Amino acid sequence: MKASRLHSPWTPWLFLAPFLVSFGGFFAWPAVRSLLLSFEQTFGPKTTAYVGLANFRYMVHDPFFWTAVGNTLVFTVAAVLVQIPAALGLALLLNRADVRGRRLFRLIFFSPSIVGVVFVAITYSLLLEKRTGLINGSLHQLFPAWDPDFPWLEHYVMPSLILAQAWLSIGLYMVYFLAALQNVPGELLDAAHMDGAGPWQRFRHVTLPEIRPVLNLILLLVVIGSFQIFELPYLLYNETNGNGPENKALSIVTYLYQTGFRSGDIGYASAIGWVLALALIGLTLGQRRLTQKEEL
Repeated sequence: MKASRLHSPWTPWLFLAPFLVSFGGFFAWPAVRSLLLSFEQTFGPKTTAYVGLANFRYMVHDPFFWTAVGNTLVFTVAAVLVQIPAALGLALLLNRADVRGRRLFRLIFFSPSIVGVVFVAITYSLLLEKRTGLINGSLHQLFPAWDPDFPWLEHYVMPSLILAQAWLSIGLYMVYFLAALQNVPGELLDAAHMDGAGPWQRFRHVTLPEIRPVLNLILLLVVIGSFQIFELPYLLYNETNGNGPENKALSIVTYLYQTGFRSGDIGYASAIGWVLALALIGLTLGQRRLTQKEEL
């Protein structure tokens, strides 16, 4: 009797129920509801009007949306070109057995990713403060002609965001690369060295193919994370609601937030969210297809 109850056809569903309930309540239903909202124009939480594809047509001619797209693309490309080489370079350096104190250096470089984006944004804004910031103060002490009121955050909006995000993320990606490098077979490197291969040739023909799956994963994480940037510009430029001077820090998610929660047009914000989601899905599928071709 007990055995028959354990083998009941409802037993698998009983174990799946917690996941299905949480998935449906926190992902499936919100996704469906946001898709329906993208075809509506909202005037507060209780007033909506069906507008069909009007939100998407308006998006095509919305200059603020395209400004946000341009800023996000620039940030994403720069993040890929800065974070991945820097993280890989640090991992290669700290993976060497002859580096003294490498465990301490690993902790130092990894620590910004532990404290989180809020701490990094506040610290970074204090470092770049006009007169009291450490960077301006140090430069003025070294070079008296340096203006201590030099406005880093006002004149170099995108470089400031790129460097702050690099400071936050490079240590985390370094750990991924370290794990991959430590799994590269030593006998392959020794064999290549005995065959006369130099350091660059060993890296290119032995190390890089072995760590390529991790490299592809980190590339995908950097791209997805960069497309979803919100907290960093919002905290660094909170006096302009995250837009920065002349909207130079405006990102897609920041514009989505402003449209939905400040302007109250949740329908248009949902349309922006779905365009972003489809773009990320397309990038993920494209990256996956390229990865499969490399593996063949």
